[in-house]
Amino acid sequence: MASTYQNLPAPSPEQGLNRYLQEIRKFPMLEPEEEYMLAKRWVEDQDTEAAHKMVTSHLRLAAKIAMGYRGYGLPQAEVISEANVGLMQAVKRFDPEKGFRLATYAMWWIRASIQEYILRSWSLVKLGTTSAQKKLFFNLRKAKSRIGALEDGDLRPEHVARIAHDLSVTEDEVISMNRRLSGGDASLNATIGSDDDGSAQWQDWLEDEGADQAGNYAEADELTYRRELLTEAMDVLNDREKDILVQRRLQEDTVTLEDLSAQYDVSRERIRQIEVRAFEKLQKKMRELAVERGLMPAD
Repeated sequence: MASTYQNLPAPSPEQGLNRYLQEIRKFPMLEPEEEYMLAKRWVEDQDTEAAHKMVTSHLRLAAKIAMGYRGYGLPQAEVISEANVGLMQAVKRFDPEKGFRLATYAMWWIRASIQEYILRSWSLVKLGTTSAQKKLFFNLRKAKSRIGALEDGDLRPEHVARIAHDLSVTEDEVISMNRRLSGGDASLNATIGSDDDGSAQWQDWLEDEGADQAGNYAEADELTYRRELLTEAMDVLNDREKDILVQRRLQEDTVTLEDLSAQYDVSRERIRQIEVRAFEKLQKKMRELAVERGLMPAD
C-alpha cells in the first residue's frame, strides 16, 4: 500500500494548491460495479493497481473535506495530505461486502485523520484536552454559524450561554476556545495557488456540484446511514428520555424547557439534565453501532 501512496499527486506550497486541485480532477469517478470489483481485487489479491484507482478517484472528496477545516490556522497543503492518509487507511480497510460505497466509509477515516493532525498541532492539546474540549474545538464554528455569530470577535453573553448549553461545556470554556480560534479563520476570498499558475479563491472550490459526484453521493449516503443508526440507537433511551430528546432536538419546532418542565412536573434544570444525558447516551450508542459495522474507525 505504501507504493500506492508514493504515486499519488501531493499538495505542496511549491506546486500550488490550485494546480493540485486541477490535477486531481483528471482522475475518473468510479461506477458502483467498477468500485466493487476493484475493492474485491484489493481484498482478495492485494492488487495495488486496484487500490490506486480507488484512492485517486476519491482525492477530490478528501480535498473537499480538508477545506472544511481551513479555520484552524494550519497549512492547507498539510491538512489535505492528512486527508489523503485517512483516505488510504479507508481503502486499506474497506470491505465491499458491507453494502455501502467507499465514499461513505472514507469520510469517517478522512475526518479522523485530519482531526488527529489538528489536535497534534495545536498547543491546546499539550495542556491536556478533555473529551468535552475536543468536542468544543471541532464544533464551535458550526455552533456559531447556527446562531449567526460566525464573524463576531468576542461572543455576546447570550451566544456564549446558548453554545455552552448546546455543547455541554462551561461558558468559560466557550469564551476561552473562541478566543483561541478567532485569530485562525481563513477568508473564503483568500487565494490559493501562486500567481504563475492561475490563482483561484477558496470559495471557487467549495461548492461544485457537477464536479464532485463522490462528495455528493457520500454525503447523501452517510445521511441515510446516520438516520438508520439514529433509529436503532434510540432504543438505548427510556420513554421519558426519548420524548424529551425528540421534543428538544429532533423535531423542527422544538419545545422549550419551561413547557417540558410543566409537562413532566419537574424543574427546567432537571429537563435540561435529562436532555443532555439522553443526547450523550444516544451519541455513544450511535458510535458503537458505527464502529461495529465498520462505518467508522474505533478510537
